[in-house]
Amino acid sequence: MKAIWTGAIGFGLVNIPVKIYSAVQDVRPDFDLLERKSLARIRYKRVNEKTGKEVDWDDIVKAHYLKDRYIVLEDTDFEEANPEKTKLINLQSFVDEGDIDSVYFEAPYYLLPQKGGEKAYSLLLSALIKTKKAALSTFVMRSAESLAVIKPYQNILLLNKLRFHEEIRPVDTIQPALSSISRQEMEMAVALIKRHSGDFNIEDYKDEYSKELMKLIRAKARGKRPTVRKLKIAKTKSVDLLEQLKASLA
Repeated sequence: MKAIWTGAIGFGLVNIPVKIYSAVQDVRPDFDLLERKSLARIRYKRVNEKTGKEVDWDDIVKAHYLKDRYIVLEDTDFEEANPEKTKLINLQSFVDEGDIDSVYFEAPYYLLPQKGGEKAYSLLLSALIKTKKAALSTFVMRSAESLAVIKPYQNILLLNKLRFHEEIRPVDTIQPALSSISRQEMEMAVALIKRHSGDFNIEDYKDEYSKELMKLIRAKARGKRPTVRKLKIAKTKSVDLLEQLKASLA
């Protein structure tokens, strides 16, 4: 597996050389885009919009449009903007992970020590386990600053990128009109929740849709025509709410 970021964790005056690896893998079926008649694959080209000619990757640069002109940025410019943050994950504070709302979580990554950093890495891992804390930091990856939380996970360090607060759309912009709830409706809803409550085990949940989709793909490969199932969702009306709660409990 190839590392997607190489640098160090700043833990006080201790620098821990680390590498970042993606913690997720895509298990869903892969699809190509084809022309319907010929089944030839569709290719996308990087084309100069003025000349119409294709452009090689080596001739493509990133630029920011500022005051009626483009300012071209080289790879070195992204590092020069803040060399520390491109190479250092500086631990700024330590918090209870439960205090971080799930709306901020974005993507998980594994943090592994580089050669020579094993001792300091083990110390940070053990200290976080002992204190039951998670570390907050900001760093730059792929030319963008990210907020991150680092915590122990199955005897290694896990880094989870977080969204900044300004990235979250304010709830008051889409606030729904809420209805009043009767005491009996509330009691039945609570009873239904308690009946189906239990300990969380992520392994109990599988990507069933992808499995069914692969069954359909294999059936079509054998020349079988899959049965088209239609599902119409019946919306529960306010007048039916109590009766449907009773039926759910029954």
